[in-house]
Amino acid sequence: MISESSSFVKGVVLGGAFCMLVTLLGHMKVGHGSKAQRHEHHHIQAPNKEDVLSLSEGERMELSKSMRIYCIILVKPKDLGHWAAVRETWSKHCDKVEFYSSENVKVFDSVALNTNDMWVMMRKAYKITYERYKDEFSWFFLAYPTTFAIIENLKYFLLKKDPSQPFYIGHTVKSGDLEYVDGEGGIVLSIESLRRFSRILEDSDKCPEQGGMIWKLAEDKQLAICLKYTGVFAENAEDSEGKDVFNTKTVSALIKEAMSTHPQQVVDGCCSDMAITFSGLAPNHMHVMMYGVYRLRPYGHTYNDALVFLPPPGSDND
Repeated sequence: MISESSSFVKGVVLGGAFCMLVTLLGHMKVGHGSKAQRHEHHHIQAPNKEDVLSLSEGERMELSKSMRIYCIILVKPKDLGHWAAVRETWSKHCDKVEFYSSENVKVFDSVALNTNDMWVMMRKAYKITYERYKDEFSWFFLAYPTTFAIIENLKYFLLKKDPSQPFYIGHTVKSGDLEYVDGEGGIVLSIESLRRFSRILEDSDKCPEQGGMIWKLAEDKQLAICLKYTGVFAENAEDSEGKDVFNTKTVSALIKEAMSTHPQQVVDGCCSDMAITFSGLAPNHMHVMMYGVYRLRPYGHTYNDALVFLPPPGSDND
């Protein structure tokens, strides 16, 4: 997949569209932050090719089989078009995916959470996930229906990470004293982080359901506040060259930015070859992404990836 980036970007540009980014509350102090332990921000990087090549064939095979991702998609009835696109495209590459909806929707199977509040939806989804799958999965990926994810790249990124450690990974943003993972780019929790979060949910002082401020915080910020009390901190995910792999914009928006800042190196200036997510996509653009990522191939070119991450049985969309 690494060697396919040029074809991938060209395919995606054809269907790219500009999108509005979620406006976040910025430059504010978070009330409970002073009580949590101090943390020095880390940039978590994907493994180098050499790290993988140094493994024995048996170790590679075992890693390929053991890397399993459970995907949580938060949806509402107004998202039906995106919901359908996610269901028909990238989510089939999750080892298991479930849609958690604000209410029961007859046209699609989902776990009805019976609330329209995104923070409450997130809390309930994580709680249910932990109760049902704590012994089955080690990594948990949460995304919104406008996000496109390349699950194989996520598995590669997590390859040498220990899920028994408190990893909370994605595209980090600073807001006052709070550093959090932007939900638009997707959020990854290890089983240890999810375990700690499920416990702090019972503490209404440290992790209130309705928040403890005059104005309501976005759900990704609320999550960060609760996790800080458990010693879990937001970590920015990057490739081995230091480029972000969780993106909160579309490919077309990132390319436009790169054209203005790196006109001679648009592709290199735009995106990582090992990008995991892009956000703000319309439903039809998700299908274009699938074409660019999984179907477009230069005839006669051989790919020699050291690891193979196969989608689960029944994934027939690529």
